[in-house]
Amino acid sequence: MPRSFNQKLKPFYVMNYLLENTDEEHTVSVNQIIAHLEAQGISAERKSIYSDIEALQVLGVDIERVDSGNYVGYYVASRTFELPELKLLVDSVQSSKFITHKKTASLIKKIEKLASIHEAQLLNRQVFVKNRIKTMNESIYYNVDEIHNGISKNKRIQFLYFEETVSGERNYRHGGAYYLVSPFALTWDDENYYMVAYDSDARMIKHYRVDKMEKISVTDETRDGLEAYNALDMAVYAKKTFGMFTGHEVNVTMRFDNHLVGAVRDRLGRDVFIVADGPDHFTVRADVVVSPQFFAWVCGFGAQAVITGPNEVVEQMKKHVDAIAAQYK
Repeated sequence: MPRSFNQKLKPFYVMNYLLENTDEEHTVSVNQIIAHLEAQGISAERKSIYSDIEALQVLGVDIERVDSGNYVGYYVASRTFELPELKLLVDSVQSSKFITHKKTASLIKKIEKLASIHEAQLLNRQVFVKNRIKTMNESIYYNVDEIHNGISKNKRIQFLYFEETVSGERNYRHGGAYYLVSPFALTWDDENYYMVAYDSDARMIKHYRVDKMEKISVTDETRDGLEAYNALDMAVYAKKTFGMFTGHEVNVTMRFDNHLVGAVRDRLGRDVFIVADGPDHFTVRADVVVSPQFFAWVCGFGAQAVITGPNEVVEQMKKHVDAIAAQYK
């Protein structure tokens, strides 16, 4: 690039240098800025650097001056994201099961660009804290994007839907035919992404795991089912549906040991109706979608949790437990 063109970009080089190399703990002097510019083929005098810094401050870049006698330095005091916020973003990406290892590394590199090189090292140390199973399906990001396209364009989408066989192969549902639905939202449950959509043939709202969808495309057909979706409270829907398993919605009563109140509220919501039941237990009533996943959640608490009503759900729970016990006879 010609030297004269670089010269015109001098203020931007100064800004990038400050953003990348400074923070509250690390400052740079005017001499360091001049040396950096010279390495880029840009000549600069001290006076012009002061002018550039002043112009950047007017534009909204929060540049502070530190004067400690023999040394005068500059640093970027505030950014769009503070370091604790960036750590939170890195943790979220790293702990998310549906983001592949490859995409995790790519996203974290981009997040690091939002900090100085010194703060980025702190983010790097956090990257290796966790070691967990990640999805292998790289196409999930494109699936999410295409679903959003359908929602924003108010169009139905079509896709193939599969489940994995024991051998790891894909078994396509509907006999390999395309699903055609009206997408309305994406929701997160049990560390998986689900699309909430209206199925015109079944005349009901259904959900589909995004990482099990393939060859998604937006059609020219206008969405339907808006009335059914508007009648749905997504927050309540997620609380009622365990592991996004389908089933009949029932108002269920359960009895738990007192120390489980936190776990129950985490699953059923902070506003769930709880009543003390003696000194050591509490009773809770909630609308839930009764499914094997719901029974598994209750079983996870062992003898410290029991379904007390209604009778048909109690009987279903007994059959569920008996079926499990039969496997060990």
